[in-house]
Amino acid sequence: MASKPAKVESNSSSDDEATSGPSRVSDAKDDSTIEMIRRYMADKLGFLDSEEKSHQKVLEELTLDGVVKHIKDGKVKRIITMAGAGISTSAGIPDFRSPESGLYNNLEKYNLPHPQAVFEIDFFQENPKPFFLLAKELYPGSFKPTICHYFIKLLNEKGMLLRHYTQNIDTLERVAGVPGEVLIEAHGTFYTSHCLECRAEYELEWMKERIFSDQIPICEKCPGVVKPDIVFFGENLPDRFYSSISKDFDEADLLIVMGSSLVVQPFASLVNKVKHDCPRLLINREKAGEGDRLMALLGMGGGMDFSDKSTRDVAWLGDCDDGCQLLADKLGWGDELRKLVKEEHERIDKEKESETKAEGKGAKP
Repeated sequence: MASKPAKVESNSSSDDEATSGPSRVSDAKDDSTIEMIRRYMADKLGFLDSEEKSHQKVLEELTLDGVVKHIKDGKVKRIITMAGAGISTSAGIPDFRSPESGLYNNLEKYNLPHPQAVFEIDFFQENPKPFFLLAKELYPGSFKPTICHYFIKLLNEKGMLLRHYTQNIDTLERVAGVPGEVLIEAHGTFYTSHCLECRAEYELEWMKERIFSDQIPICEKCPGVVKPDIVFFGENLPDRFYSSISKDFDEADLLIVMGSSLVVQPFASLVNKVKHDCPRLLINREKAGEGDRLMALLGMGGGMDFSDKSTRDVAWLGDCDDGCQLLADKLGWGDELRKLVKEEHERIDKEKESETKAEGKGAKP
């Protein structure tokens, strides 16, 4: 008769420890080591204090209403606005990167080696004609400012606009009446032009006359080509851009980003320049400027954070004009903004009508 096998008593918890215990301990040690390295790197690079502050709750609610409450509670006095091409698309100016309507996808007629060549300084010096043909289509004065532009003006009129940083070269902020002293045109402007050889300066109307006459603008003092003061690839950004950053962003208590993909540097990294207790609102068709995980891991300002762990970042997704109007409505400024847009557009229409009549009289024999 076979003997029964001996019954083996087991303790399931002991078995678990025997099989998974060392793995759990190892994982915990790995996590601890990673955290230790991260904090060490953040400390050495001077980000540790900022990282710890960044976990403090800034907005009671991570929504547009939360931003509105923050403003109404008197916690916002100095606003920086940042803008990209998205605030001008409703004026009829194409942005650069949209798949079908973007500027870069509609340049085949200029026979460029690649779309960005039209804004490359080396290519321009060899062949400036494609740029000036494009400039005729996009030239300032052909478009009206949008609700976004007038919202920026309204912020300034209320004494709340510390500075407006724009990637745009269309000068619509100036047309809307945003004063030059609060305006940083990071990628330059059509407002002035300079000879590439002798650096002689020319005004907007001088350049406009030549562009609309299909001429390559040539300096009156030397044989050099005159280029609008927009920043081409291969050129440095304006000195005022760099000199204003450190002071402005340290003073800001609200950052509003509108219509920018936050891709082009160094403009895109400006979102990291504000203090950790400064709320950041993105008004855009899609989320942008979200942080690099490695940079965030090191506590080095990883960009915008729209996760549930965020303490201050809000993304309002949709048309930029709609977002600015909604924000104005919630702040109690909605009718004021609508009136401003209506009156300014009527003024621009009357000015254009007068110019057209004057040109018609001048054309008569």
